[in-house]
Amino acid sequence: MAQKSGGDKGTRVLVIGMIIFVVLVGVIFSVVSANNRNHVSIPSSVSKADGYGIVFNAKAKPTIDIWEDFQCPVCQRFEATNNDYINTIVKAGKAKVVFHIMSFIGAESVTAAAASACAADAGKFLEFHRALYVNQPTTENSGQWTDPTLIILGGTAGITSKDFGSCVSSGKYLNWTKSVEANAAKKGINATPTVFVNGKEINRNTQYMDPAAFKAVLKAGGIA
Repeated sequence: MAQKSGGDKGTRVLVIGMIIFVVLVGVIFSVVSANNRNHVSIPSSVSKADGYGIVFNAKAKPTIDIWEDFQCPVCQRFEATNNDYINTIVKAGKAKVVFHIMSFIGAESVTAAAASACAADAGKFLEFHRALYVNQPTTENSGQWTDPTLIILGGTAGITSKDFGSCVSSGKYLNWTKSVEANAAKKGINATPTVFVNGKEINRNTQYMDPAAFKAVLKAGGIA
């Protein structure tokens, strides 16, 4: 009987040990999973000092900051009005241009913003930026901007790297969008588009949708 009791005790200790091991493994897995969910991957072209925006010509002196949401209809109008001029400035290195891609309109803004960061990694942000606005759905959060659709749009923007598709599908930069939103809130940015030239907001009523007025205010800021 004594030997049997000892055997039961040994079995009980073994079972308890296994339970503790399983619990510890579960805790470790939960911590690792939480860390993965909370990890923020930052695109190489993004500057924390510039509000986590996607930066072009980082060393240029005049600065243009643009806050936009890819689902925003007014942003689409602004892009159609001024995008060619802005792209000319970027490509000529005439100013530091920071694109702050916001995502407050909804889930598809988030996925499109994250995909734009993937496009930046591929060196095709400006092209993808244009493709998104040209193909902006008429209804917000309509379900049209899925990962496969965004990957196809990347192809139309000239992105050939398979890494782009993997980046979009994995949601690599989804958490980065939260950093952009948090910084915008800190700065009091509550509408899109919002444009600053050399740290000063330009007049949305008179200078956003008038190409001549937009060019004039940029010229006044030292951007020829």
